[in-house]
Amino acid sequence: MDTELDTEPGSLREQAYRELRRRLMAGELTARTRLVETRVAELIGASRTPVREALVRLHADGMLTREADGYYPVVPDLAGVRDLYELRITLELQGITRLIDNPHLRYDVGILERLHHDWLDLRVAPPEPGPDIVLLDEDYHIRLSSAAGNPALTRALQAVNGQIRLVRMYDYATEERVSTTISEHLEIVDLLLTEDLPGARSALHQHVGSSYDVVEERAAHAVTAHALGRPVLN
Repeated sequence: MDTELDTEPGSLREQAYRELRRRLMAGELTARTRLVETRVAELIGASRTPVREALVRLHADGMLTREADGYYPVVPDLAGVRDLYELRITLELQGITRLIDNPHLRYDVGILERLHHDWLDLRVAPPEPGPDIVLLDEDYHIRLSSAAGNPALTRALQAVNGQIRLVRMYDYATEERVSTTISEHLEIVDLLLTEDLPGARSALHQHVGSSYDVVEERAAHAVTAHALGRPVLN
């Protein structure tokens, strides 16, 4: 099997993806930087095949835009992100609201228990601060939505997450922020498992809203950093 097609941490494709993403997050590649396979391969010391795959993945992540002459780093659109965050909050809260309004409906307890178990493990061994945590966080919220039993809401939430992922990668720059997220995630699931739906809805609203406050501040910094060619994460 061609190892360049692997997505394991040690694969050539994954190494190229992580290195290029690191440079994007560090602000080393500004919005004016044209990214083509040959130049990027030389820059990060990789062959063209894994670089090609990395560029495609980063474009799918929303971190790159594709133009006729190559890829370019995306600059966050704060106004657009605010609108999408409002939609995200609506979708997240509706998952709980529909069960509050329809007492005959129930959360999938199996999903909630597995989610609780996974995040207890993360509390014992928290991940390092960085953009990878966004994917863990997205997985949490998608599973939480799925447990509420409306697949259409979950699909819509997945679509919104893809559009705000770039900006949300600035959310987890400190150990404190990671720790707070883990605690809030566990609190929400605990409330759902005890069937305190109003309490869970309030905790979820506070959690998602607080996240935006953090992201908005960092995203504003990111826009300036991209424009001036300075590092994004300090």
